[in-house]
Amino acid sequence: MVRRHPITHDYRLVPAATAVWATAVAGLFLSWQAAVLLGLAAGAVGLAAWRRAWWTRTCAMALLISGPLAAAWVGGNVLRAETHPLRLAADEGRATTLTVELSTRPRGIRAAGFGGHQAGVDHVVITATANGAHLVLLAPADRWRNLLPGQEVTAKGTLAPPRRGDLTSALLRVRGPPINPQPPPIWQSWADHLRDGLREASAVLGDEEAGLLPALVVGDSDRMVPRVVDEFRTAGLAHLLAVSGANLAIVCGAVYLLAKRFRAGPRTAAAAAMAALVGFVVLAGPEPSVLRAAVMGAVTLLALVLGRRRSTLPSLATAVLVLVLIDPALGGDPGFALSVVATAALVLVAPKWSRALKARGVPNGLAEAIVVPTAASLATAPLVAGISGQISLVAIVANLVAGPVVAPATVLGVAAAAVAPLWGSAAELLVHVAGPAVTWLVQVGRQAASVPGASVGWPEGWAGAIALIVVVAAVVLLLRLKKARTLVVAVLIGGFVVLVPMKIVAPAWPPDGWKVVTCDVGQGDALVLATDDADRAVVVDTGPDPGAVDRCLKTLGIKRIPLVVLTHLHADHVQGLPAVLTGRAVGAVAVGPLKEPAWAWKEVRAQARSHGVRVVEPKAGERFAWPGLEMEVLGPRRVATAGDANTTVNDYSLVLKAHTRAGRVLLTGDVELAGQSALLGERDLGAEVLKVPHHGSRYSLPAFLRTVRPRVALVSVGTGNRYGHPSPHVLDMLRAGGALVLRTDEDGDLAVLPGNRTVRRRRGWSGSGCTTRATRFPVARPDSRGPCGRRTTRRRHGRTTSSNPISVTTSAKHSKTAPEPSPTGRRSRTCCRPPRPPSRKRRTTSSRTTCSTTRCGSHRTTGTPITTTC
Repeated sequence: MVRRHPITHDYRLVPAATAVWATAVAGLFLSWQAAVLLGLAAGAVGLAAWRRAWWTRTCAMALLISGPLAAAWVGGNVLRAETHPLRLAADEGRATTLTVELSTRPRGIRAAGFGGHQAGVDHVVITATANGAHLVLLAPADRWRNLLPGQEVTAKGTLAPPRRGDLTSALLRVRGPPINPQPPPIWQSWADHLRDGLREASAVLGDEEAGLLPALVVGDSDRMVPRVVDEFRTAGLAHLLAVSGANLAIVCGAVYLLAKRFRAGPRTAAAAAMAALVGFVVLAGPEPSVLRAAVMGAVTLLALVLGRRRSTLPSLATAVLVLVLIDPALGGDPGFALSVVATAALVLVAPKWSRALKARGVPNGLAEAIVVPTAASLATAPLVAGISGQISLVAIVANLVAGPVVAPATVLGVAAAAVAPLWGSAAELLVHVAGPAVTWLVQVGRQAASVPGASVGWPEGWAGAIALIVVVAAVVLLLRLKKARTLVVAVLIGGFVVLVPMKIVAPAWPPDGWKVVTCDVGQGDALVLATDDADRAVVVDTGPDPGAVDRCLKTLGIKRIPLVVLTHLHADHVQGLPAVLTGRAVGAVAVGPLKEPAWAWKEVRAQARSHGVRVVEPKAGERFAWPGLEMEVLGPRRVATAGDANTTVNDYSLVLKAHTRAGRVLLTGDVELAGQSALLGERDLGAEVLKVPHHGSRYSLPAFLRTVRPRVALVSVGTGNRYGHPSPHVLDMLRAGGALVLRTDEDGDLAVLPGNRTVRRRRGWSGSGCTTRATRFPVARPDSRGPCGRRTTRRRHGRTTSSNPISVTTSAKHSKTAPEPSPTGRRSRTCCRPPRPPSRKRRTTSSRTTCSTTRCGSHRTTGTPITTTC
């Protein structure tokens, strides 16, 4: 019987490649002195290894040569970037005019919409060179997004210091359009023509598929739907949106196999595949990520032609040596690190795991399909966690399910791009054929991202990456030991036994019987009003992020929406409309009388038309009714006047009053001073729940807040927003009126229930769990006079119970009558206490005596304790 020996790898170039890469990282993130010291130290180790015969002669000589070479080259480049005159000018923030040569295609920066500003690409980032220095241009998207690499343009702007981690000498914030742009190279124009043809052919698919196909084929993600991008990131499929070695391997492999099909020899087939590789690089553009993928693809192709599996690791090490020495900035590029680590995992780990599965009877193809995404995902998990701050728990399964359709979609997309300039109908036919595969990818990402706990948060940066490396290494070492393996299994089973019953015994979000939910959608509004039907609700505003409102509606289980109300057409209220309309039965979309800004009105009509939903304009006084929910339109009652200023649009917001089983709810949109003043003439503005106008902006009338007299004030606001929302003055007025103020930036999703209860759902740092807090409405009787002769606010405080992970607060039921008698038959008296002396750390606004109504002596607690968990 012939004994099968495992494949051995040639590690002789690995120390040299590691030393060069480490030298580049030290120079980019520390200083040029650190690069010189590290490179010289690597050379000294190589010299010692050569003289004392620690390693083979080739290994020692490679380290001895590459270490000092990297020290000189990397250190010199870092020093040149740090001492260039443009760096000195950037430190002083000088304005300048430069003639630059573009190095990459403009890459759009997507901004969140707010107010009259539409969400989308406002600026582009371009790398360029000028006077021997590397620059990053931050330019307006309008006139700069169509430029190509190799063009020379003149740009005016202000210099600023760059971020660390590359060889950029300055950041140029460009003002105005490009001046005197020169024609691009002919091959760049040809490649741009092909990319345009692919985009035009992809338009025959739906919006999501039309944006995904160019991203999948050539990394062109400018037209991708943000919701799909978020879902792919959560599902661990974001690598499909950038050109990688997999793209080139698919294209070159298809050409190679096609050439072999026509009986071509190995060299002829390899030459054809290499030509396809060069053409693909030109098509995708000479960006660092594309060049890196090209070298990785060439390494794979070379190993395939030579038929030497042992040559893969030396080729990978050679690629690292060559690329980092040519462009030291690649040493700090996250994409480069991901490619190298993933390729190393496929070379070193995947074959062993595959053989182990085959030895246990797993079929050959299935074993490789399981091993490849598993090895790549585990190897790159620390880097992904450090970069994105999250770990996808469904990445392996999602990649396993999505993997079979990536190759045909990529090949068909490349073929469509190639024939589009010559025969548009044929290109559209190829896109139609690729359509089901692209739709499958969209659905895989969507379903994987919707799994509870699909991703968990993790500390960002180097600390997070190193921490996860330690965790993964510890788990791997424990699983290799039989006794420790038993212990790990016991811990997992114990956790399952403990945690699952806790999850089952206590209800999860949403709480049973919810009637009003304010979704945490960031700096924007999205509110859901429940009907008596479990899966049917009215949605008021849709927020700025389609992904956020879609997640909220999914967690609530909403499948039917009889009415979507857009209080006004600002971006932070309407940008999530596509997600609300997708996959749900929607009756109509209601808008106000002012159709400004024009871009938003056009987008709303287009979205409604594409989903077959009618658009209505309710008038003041109209009523809508569903089982368990009634809505009345209170305003605006004024005739709409032209004008797209933010204040004008805000004051023409639709204002509605909803009657729910949890009480009256006043929905105010973003009405400001004029809009609130106009509402003061209404016969009854009182409501138990108030959606605070304009995210708690300071433009709120005290008389309006006193008239509403809310018991609960819901503030929908984004964390750390730059608008100063909510205003502390407005919050103080609401609390002084006896309202319980809840904010989405601090409390997360907010639910109001019958029986004077509210529940807050705050996502923990893990990103998947949540902390729920349930509270009784406070009892507030403003404008009453206590025995001290001053105005008092009457509140009754009950006891608090808590359980992990829920904290539950219970207080007395609301009552507008006099205080209930105590068990002794006497009325509770009011205790007046002098105020506490002002603290240095806490500002006080008044030094008057503070009176509060409490139980003095015997006390009776009313109300039923709430116990919920998440």
